[in-house]
Amino acid sequence: MDVSGKWQLETIYPDLIVMLKVREVFYSGRTQFQQVEVLGSDIYGRSLVLDGKTQSTERDEHIYHESLVHPGMLMHPDPKRVFIAGGGEGGTLREVLAHHSVSQAVMVDLDREVVDLCREYLPNHHQGSFDDPRVALHHEDARAYLQNTEERFDVMIMDLVDPLEGGTAGLLYTQEFYQITKSRLKPDGILVTQSGPAGLISFQECFTTIFNTLSQVFSYTMPYQVHVPSFQTLWGFTLASDTELPHMATPDRVDGLIDRRLSKSLRFYDGEGHCGMFSLPKFLRLGIGDETRINRDDAPVFMV
Repeated sequence: MDVSGKWQLETIYPDLIVMLKVREVFYSGRTQFQQVEVLGSDIYGRSLVLDGKTQSTERDEHIYHESLVHPGMLMHPDPKRVFIAGGGEGGTLREVLAHHSVSQAVMVDLDREVVDLCREYLPNHHQGSFDDPRVALHHEDARAYLQNTEERFDVMIMDLVDPLEGGTAGLLYTQEFYQITKSRLKPDGILVTQSGPAGLISFQECFTTIFNTLSQVFSYTMPYQVHVPSFQTLWGFTLASDTELPHMATPDRVDGLIDRRLSKSLRFYDGEGHCGMFSLPKFLRLGIGDETRINRDDAPVFMV
């Protein structure tokens, strides 16, 4: 990413770059694990950029975080213990803690410096969620943490950076990793992972592979997508469980669950939107059906 001349240049595809006029650079530097920028713009407000990729912005982070968290949480009958991998901005944690039923949220993010920077520069993202007494925050590799714990969770949320070659999360999208997560879920537990770009040009980069890989491990999988403006495309998510996932097909049912189980109103996710998120366009349905790749430790599939 180049912020010289007050413009952020972000590569969306190998032959497509998007430029964003930057009003202010709040932070630019490198942690032990990745390059970090916190930028301010008139269009998006404050943005977190890791290794040149926009992770979230003040303007539309609620679309991503509400979509990542609430479908799986509401599909579970009584989510008390929740695991979050990644999620350094605190937006995922914020949405998890909005559920009355949650008694503990265990968040594992590898990069302590990123979390500290987000606490300082992105207060509108986390809204004080890191200070909630229900939170247990750890800074280590999420895979190692899960391999070394006997804890079991009702819901597990993978809010990870994309599977980029040389990135920090390459082995957190593989069949072997999902087998580890499955062992840490309670019998009726639900896993959800962000699954990368799901637009017409990019859905085969990792979205269909992540879905196919999860389908090898769990009995039930369910893909969905939303449009996140700052990501420049549709964005994919995947739910997985060994218990059949309820479709919650009527908007009234979803809205009723939101009213009963959340302590706040939501800005994006509701019953009508839920039904739209799970109605995949034809090219995604066909792409999922045609996908044969399985993401394995010895043969990981990386985004371009």
